[in-house]
Amino acid sequence: QEQLVESGGGSVQAGGSLRLSCAASEYAYEANCMAWFRQAPGKEREGVAAICSGDGTSYADSVKGRFTLSEGNAENTVYLQMTNLKTEDTATYYCAAAFGIATLDPLRWDQYNTWGQGTQVTVSS
Repeated sequence: QEQLVESGGGSVQAGGSLRLSCAASEYAYEANCMAWFRQAPGKEREGVAAICSGDGTSYADSVKGRFTLSEGNAENTVYLQMTNLKTEDTATYYCAAAFGIATLDPLRWDQYNTWGQGTQVTVSS
């Protein structure tokens, strides 16, 4: 069964940068889409960025121009480069993948069937 392993979270001051990594282990085939979501206390899970085979990359408006999602050389590996971080970016960030299912809206959390354990990102002022 596919599993997602995340790394790269931490604490940073506003204006700083962090890079999150996500890799799928024990996979039999390529994910249709991979994405990052985030959830702050008391808020709903929010789609941050997604990349899908043949469809390119999607970003939430709140992170456009600041976050960059890219694929790694290894299959089913993605990186989220976060720059000019703001205090409102503070949240638990989750990697997600869609294995064997169609993804109509890549920034909706219910379009994914495999999730990582989450990594905390804290941005202080």
